Amino acid sequence: MAIRKVLFYPRDPEFMRVAVITGANRGIGNHWVVRLLETGWKVYAGYKENLGGLEVIENDNLVALQLDVTSAESIEKFVKSIDGNVDLLINNAGVPDGRWRSLTEIDDDWALEVLNINSLGPVRMVKSLYDKMASAELTKIVMVSSLMGSIDDCHMGKSYAYRASKTALNMFTVAMKKECIEDNISFIIFHPGWVKTRMGGDRAPVEIEDSVDGMMNILENHTIE
Repeated sequence: MAIRKVLFYPRDPEFMRVAVITGANRGIGNHWVVRLLETGWKVYAGYKENLGGLEVIENDNLVALQLDVTSAESIEKFVKSIDGNVDLLINNAGVPDGRWRSLTEIDDDWALEVLNINSLGPVRMVKSLYDKMASAELTKIVMVSSLMGSIDDCHMGKSYAYRASKTALNMFTVAMKKECIEDNISFIIFHPGWVKTRMGGDRAPVEIEDSVDGMMNILENHTIE
């Protein structure tokens, strides 16, 4: 594979902003890594099993570390590898559920795993990183959710566990926001669109670059108010 050198505007390392991204080895998460590196961030990128797209990124401010958001032990090891405070957490790691067409097709074990990864995984990350995020400076936490988590917008059904996992993620986020605002931590929930990724498929109308650039523009202007 060809090495991709990601250039960035140099910053004083003492004032460099630090981001953590889960599920950073492919798709939307991988493009978040590229865009943040380009704009001068230091990025701690979590991957579960293989480096994927991280392997071809050449940048001194990229730290790629193994991370399983379902494992408290894995998260603890990941967090201990981070130097200093974290300015941005992007909870991007997630899995689909097979788009079960009927109740009779639902796999109980996999449904619980989907909820464990998509809903509780981000909560574990917030809990474990909290001491590195609570500070005088505003910390932003991105939850990559989905329109499929909307109860009001559920017109087709199907994808039972995936829909429920994103609904639960949204509620966890709104509840955490009430508490974390006291420590200058602000949350933002994103629906990235139907994006051309391995999960979204080739028929998806939104390119990864457009999705991430749109989210970044909103994020830059996001305040705790």
